[in-house]
Amino acid sequence: MRSLYLTLILILMLLVPGLAQQVAIELGKSPLPINQYYTISVRLHNQQLKDYTPFPEIEGFKKSNKFSSTKTIITGGNTTTILTVTQNYAALKEGTYTLKPFTMKVNGQTLQSEGMEISVTEMQTDVPQDANLPPNLIEPEEDQVQPEQEAEFIDKDDNAFLTLYLDKEEVFVGEGVNAVLYFYLAEQDQRLLDFYDFANQINNLLRLLKQPHAWEEAFDFTEITPEKVVVRGEPYLRFKLYESVLYPIKAKPLTFPQLQLRMIKYKVAKNPTLLTEDRQEGYKTFYSRPREVQVKELPPHPLRDVVPVGNYSMRERLSKEIVAVNRSFSYVFEVEGEGNLAAIMQPQPQVPPGLDFYPPDVQQDLTRRAGRVVGSKSFSYAVLAREPGTYNIGEAIQWIYFNPVTAAYDTLRPTMQVQITGARDSDALVLSRDLGSFYNIIENEDNTLVSLHLFDEVKRYTNIILLVLLAVAAFVFIKK
Repeated sequence: MRSLYLTLILILMLLVPGLAQQVAIELGKSPLPINQYYTISVRLHNQQLKDYTPFPEIEGFKKSNKFSSTKTIITGGNTTTILTVTQNYAALKEGTYTLKPFTMKVNGQTLQSEGMEISVTEMQTDVPQDANLPPNLIEPEEDQVQPEQEAEFIDKDDNAFLTLYLDKEEVFVGEGVNAVLYFYLAEQDQRLLDFYDFANQINNLLRLLKQPHAWEEAFDFTEITPEKVVVRGEPYLRFKLYESVLYPIKAKPLTFPQLQLRMIKYKVAKNPTLLTEDRQEGYKTFYSRPREVQVKELPPHPLRDVVPVGNYSMRERLSKEIVAVNRSFSYVFEVEGEGNLAAIMQPQPQVPPGLDFYPPDVQQDLTRRAGRVVGSKSFSYAVLAREPGTYNIGEAIQWIYFNPVTAAYDTLRPTMQVQITGARDSDALVLSRDLGSFYNIIENEDNTLVSLHLFDEVKRYTNIILLVLLAVAAFVFIKK
């Protein structure tokens, strides 16, 4: 009977596999004030974002900016990465709106959402945007040969330019530089220009923007949507073609060559009629200025080649402040701020006699938004108390980094203390560490010995049952 139960359990395990949801859609909250964005997010577990269809339109809302964030969790040697892409929606006025059910395809997988009711309250006035950008550099190209037309077309001047924006002209090694490639087009000239063969052109532009001596944190976006800005008092449409934060790893300049973007340029009919086309297609190439960012060495320091660079602060947590000898506790050292979090390595504790530090679990939260890469990285240490006494964690851990804002080295030192009580008992050390939930249930589990030939027995009994069933079937067939 025991063998039969085991057989049934094995069959059920094969028929009911567990499937974890790897991609999901998350909707924002309701109600919300009109000065806050409503959001729709796509969350991916342990996947790279390869492609996805556009986010849905919402009646009464206008699409705004989009951003992505990455969360990395390392526990017991297993790494989990959560990538979230969020689309912001700005409400046009107060009221109650309906987000209809919709579907999105992400990495070839179709996701469905049931939608929801959205309530918007407390209208506020938006502040108009402004921009202070260099003049455009453009060079018209010869138009391609056009088919003969009876109508006469004229080439109107356009107000458009391609520019590479860099937020800094000089940085230290390891300091971030925000690089954004924009195409600006005056609102009144929308009918004069259109994108041409954009997929192939953007691949070439990305290749030219790559920096061989820099770590790149690229901003994820697959849609090129215009946003309204004001340039020298005139309304423009701004198209963001590329954005990243670059962290130079060597004292070599970041060099960006002159970039070019070919656009469709339309001539307009001098005397348009209902019987002829009112536009004639041609081409025009826009050029950006070549740019360069100087990279400086860090000031002299014994750890100059290994210290992280950024503007950071520290948070810490203790699971217990009073711990008995031969018992374990956890200590979390968390660094948060702006910088290249991927370059932050775990602090190496200078272990005092009486405490044992074990390798930490690592968790990283990363958000790319508004030209900045910010987030946090935490290290959770399991600590074993071996000797009684009062211990300052700051004597065991300190974290040195370079702050580019102050152009000086700084040190983050923990301030928490832990008190170890009791008397040392070396025989209890082997039982003191928390080995996890797997070992916590050992007292409640069956400790009956199982034969190594159990599966052979299951196979034998299964064959016997099949033979009996076959004999019964044969007997019934012969009798009929």
